[in-house]
Amino acid sequence: MPVIYYRDALNAALDEEMIRDDRVFIMGEEVAEYNGAYKVTKGLLDKFGSQRMLDTPISESAFSGLGIGASMMGLRPVIEFMFWSFTYVAFDQIFNNAANIRYMSGGLVNVPIVIRGPANGGTGVGATHSHTPENYAASTPGIKVVCPVTPYDAKGLLKTAIRDNDPVCVMENTLLYGMTGEVPDEEYLIPLGKADIKKEGLDITFIAHGRAVLTCLKAAEILEAEYEIDAEVVDLRSLRPLDEETICDSVKKTNRVVLVEENKPYCGTDAQIAYIIQDKAFDYLDAPIKRISAVDAPQIYSPVLEKEQIPYPQRVVQTALSIL
Repeated sequence: MPVIYYRDALNAALDEEMIRDDRVFIMGEEVAEYNGAYKVTKGLLDKFGSQRMLDTPISESAFSGLGIGASMMGLRPVIEFMFWSFTYVAFDQIFNNAANIRYMSGGLVNVPIVIRGPANGGTGVGATHSHTPENYAASTPGIKVVCPVTPYDAKGLLKTAIRDNDPVCVMENTLLYGMTGEVPDEEYLIPLGKADIKKEGLDITFIAHGRAVLTCLKAAEILEAEYEIDAEVVDLRSLRPLDEETICDSVKKTNRVVLVEENKPYCGTDAQIAYIIQDKAFDYLDAPIKRISAVDAPQIYSPVLEKEQIPYPQRVVQTALSIL
């Protein structure tokens, strides 16, 4: 299979879906003339024109509302946010309006909209540009949330999200845009709500999403090389819907679990997953569930300190050893 960049996998998904369905259009800050802040939309203006590639003013609430209204009328917008931190000024539009319109209309009006962009720290851009709000989004009924880590997953999940009839939040990571991976030329879709076991193992389970999956894979490599410990790595891919079956099956196999996320710990996604595990697989646990999150503070601006704030492989290794 061809090896391409994560950003190019997203670009290919957008390209294919815009060809397939002329109701799909893209809007956001700098998505057209500038080819996107992260070059995810490179070349799409030349191919599809200004009616389907819309540069917007710096008013996230306004263009989110415009997109929601367009989706209610039968179009399928893909809205790019330069940072997921900027969705906070569009909170009412996304998490109040988009999430609830289908329910409040008795199922008569759908909101087939995709909201995508980077949601991550680790790039030294400060506390107001470094949020990972997947837990906020996933806690909202009516919203679906995916966090792809590989180029293959990024393309397949984005295509599925665009075809979905409900609002889907696609949370990416600026540190992944330059990552490469195999992506087939032929069309494929990845269903929402289906986790992926990135590495099989017998001794302990690591459960993660987004870039934390790569952290877990590196930790698993260290554990195998230095301690002969065989770790399984489960990539959630989709937070809502959530693949509870794969989570519990892995825990039942290994009997120990470490949950890893780059979000802050308080009310984090992994708190919900820990509850699910103790509720549905408690008798299979041979040790307490452990969580590793970002240090519970606003995102640190100092690059040296920020590297310590976000989970890194040695933290995962030490936590795993503490319950083995």
